[in-house]
Amino acid sequence: MVERYAREEMKNKWSVEAKYNAWLKVEKAVVKGWNKLGLVPDSDCEKILKNAKFDVKRIDEIEKVTKHDVIAFLTSVSENLGEESRWVHYGMTSSDCIDTAVALQMKESLELIIEDVKMLMDSIKQRAYEHKMTLMVGRSHGIHGEPITFGLVLAVWYDEIKRNLKNLEQALEYISVGQISGAMGNIAHSPIELEELVCKELGLKPAPVSNQVIQRDRYANLMNALALLASSCEKIAVAVRHYQRTEVYEAEEFFSEGQKGSSAMPHKRNPVLSENVTGLCRVIRSYAMPAMENVALWHERDISHSSVERFILPDGFITTDFMLHRLNGIVKNLVVYPENMMKNLNLTGGLVFSQRVLLELPKKGVSREDAYKIVQRNAMRVWKDLQKGKSALNESGDSLFLECLLDDKELREKLSEKEIRECFDYSYYTKNADKIFDRVFK
Repeated sequence: MVERYAREEMKNKWSVEAKYNAWLKVEKAVVKGWNKLGLVPDSDCEKILKNAKFDVKRIDEIEKVTKHDVIAFLTSVSENLGEESRWVHYGMTSSDCIDTAVALQMKESLELIIEDVKMLMDSIKQRAYEHKMTLMVGRSHGIHGEPITFGLVLAVWYDEIKRNLKNLEQALEYISVGQISGAMGNIAHSPIELEELVCKELGLKPAPVSNQVIQRDRYANLMNALALLASSCEKIAVAVRHYQRTEVYEAEEFFSEGQKGSSAMPHKRNPVLSENVTGLCRVIRSYAMPAMENVALWHERDISHSSVERFILPDGFITTDFMLHRLNGIVKNLVVYPENMMKNLNLTGGLVFSQRVLLELPKKGVSREDAYKIVQRNAMRVWKDLQKGKSALNESGDSLFLECLLDDKELREKLSEKEIRECFDYSYYTKNADKIFDRVFK
């Protein structure tokens, strides 16, 4: 279970003890609200606030008989009180207590997740500036395209995680609501001011309207925000796994002293952390579907959502918290190999500059169609030479593609040797890196 590796702070928010503590917090807030409204005497309110407590073992014993967890909880609390216990849960229904308490747990947990996301963003930003001008090849369909920088890759990750942060902040607003609206949500047994007082006391907002429960589209919004975050995090993990492939080897997870990669092959250094993140993200996404299916409850409500939420809420938050910390460690400690990035950039013998040459020809009056034919036929010659094992660079350091272009009579009628060679300048592809970084980070 990932839970045993998760942060204690997050795990503790979803313990049995934490659940009942949240319930008790809600019940006490309601007593305080009734006291302010003049129903509960000051002396009774003080006694309840001071002496109300529960015992988990005792709750379990009572529940075996009652088959109702809230009643078992309230009975355990009442056993620690005198006559003043009559005011505990006054005018409330079970979901008033549970849903408002769960809102507290979700709110506090999501605030931790938001902290985690900001931590990850800081790590990505630091590595992005470190590699703002570190050249590498950009790939589409897994095939070499044009020169980019590793810093730009990281900037894309940052910008996407930033969008996820906004989604989470919106979800925080949606789930930070409570209710003290009674058995059918009609607020018939208490003044509407009570609900407002209780929610203010707890740092929540009253749901504008509810039936017997807080509507589960709010929970679904939360779980979908976590699922989308997981998809973005998996994207990063998959990229790291690609970079660590032996044939690529542009970056790899930090491999510590004494670490082992394989029980059979001592040479192995596997991207196990990124693979772990990939798997955890699949689990997190799987919780979005049952959360959405929980939205459609029968009439004023049924209990089909309850068993689902006992799994997806604690597991979703704990797993996401653990995954984000693991991914942050991967990014922070990622070992980057600029030399190998440059080696791969030169692997196709200069073909990465094909569009640059293509774009120069229309300036000389050549149609785009003819320009494409000229550049493509030379590119195809390079592919054939590479397949035959010819070196991507000659002894002078010129690429195969440059050689072919300089040897093309039709092209030379339009472009001079100097103009062709200028097309093979890497700085052309990094000239706007600073401006892009300004847009992303400032």
